[in-house]
Amino acid sequence: MAAKIRKGDKVVVLTGRDKGRTGEVFEVRPDAGTALVRGINMVKRHQKQTQAQEGGIISKESPIQLSNVAYVGKDGKPTRVGFKILADGKKVRIAKSSGAEIDG
Repeated sequence: MAAKIRKGDKVVVLTGRDKGRTGEVFEVRPDAGTALVRGINMVKRHQKQTQAQEGGIISKESPIQLSNVAYVGKDGKPTRVGFKILADGKKVRIAKSSGAEIDG
């Protein structure tokens, strides 16, 4: 199935402790059905020191289920994502609320 949420999309969180917050998707894990969103679902991790990285307690993003995020349309409101086949046979994503094509 084609991906409705992709890397670079702006999304809003629908449920959980970060409900209502928006952020940009920087990684999608389709096999797990999750995504990493910049600044959302932050957790503290104890990091052991390595040559490349300093040790200590660091904050990092934790995966969030794709069903708990919604694409933010051009109007700034969350919308569902659908697909449309163009006349030239190209498949594009569209915002269900406005019918506008989604770039990317």
